[in-house]
Amino acid sequence: MPDSKELYHSMKHFGPERYYLVREDILPEGVLKTVQAKELLARGEVKTIHEAVEQVGLSRSAFYKYKDGIHPLSRLERERIITISMDLEHRAGILSRVLALIANLEGNVLTIHQTIPLQGMANVVISVEISSMGEEIRQFLEQLQSQDGVKRAMVIGQGS
Repeated sequence: MPDSKELYHSMKHFGPERYYLVREDILPEGVLKTVQAKELLARGEVKTIHEAVEQVGLSRSAFYKYKDGIHPLSRLERERIITISMDLEHRAGILSRVLALIANLEGNVLTIHQTIPLQGMANVVISVEISSMGEEIRQFLEQLQSQDGVKRAMVIGQGS
């Protein structure tokens, strides 16, 4: 019978990633300490990965090995991200008002990409984490489109 390491290596070559829901008390110590280090960083209790791993008693190599593979289930259930493409008139303050609207609705801007304005218009693509927003996406888009200077707003991507 193959050991768990051989089984893992043979499984990782079979198509898409697989996910499991696992009780915390059966996770290896390195995985649990990685979660603790990530929480320290997220809460701002430490400023660097070095400080976080030192505080929880974990090696940096173990942290980097596990950091992208372990997430609290509650965080994954909460996060919702949409990507919106907008055509904005090239006038001072329009993008600022759009960002203020997103902030007022408790959205969290993750990325912004704006093209150079041509013929008085610029395309802006914004990714927004909308988990805290009470608004439906449709209502949010309607509010965006009603902003002065916003000529078009549409969702071009949605995920979690």
